Amino acid sequence: MERKRETKAEMAAGQSASQPARQLTEERTGQPAEQPTEEPAGQPAGGMCCHKTKERSGKEYRDLLNRLNRIEGQVRGIKGMVEKDAYCPDILIQVAAVNAALNSFNRVLLANHIRTCVMRDVQEGKEETIDELVMTLQKLMK
Repeated sequence: MERKRETKAEMAAGQSASQPARQLTEERTGQPAEQPTEEPAGQPAGGMCCHKTKERSGKEYRDLLNRLNRIEGQVRGIKGMVEKDAYCPDILIQVAAVNAALNSFNRVLLANHIRTCVMRDVQEGKEETIDELVMTLQKLMK
């Protein structure tokens, strides 16, 4: 399976240069996806090297975004506590809750990654994916 290249703008918008990804974006958001710009033949999109992307199911996409939205709300709450001069241990407890939520997000994302991307690549004989997974796990365990 060929991986598509993305421009910086497409990556920031969470859109892939492929037609199915544009359709999926439209289904998820209800808004039309921006059309990618054409790049000169042989040139990586946006002058960047190739990046791996993953098209997630609507359910996986919504679950991940819901988790991130909750975490974002928790962080805003912590900011409000600091602005209101809340007691330090109260803030620290909320920070610990955000860390736990981020760890939970990582566990869900990692499990999905192993079940889909890693399994597919190993079945296709791409053993370098195991090395990538090991390096990712080492970074997560710092």
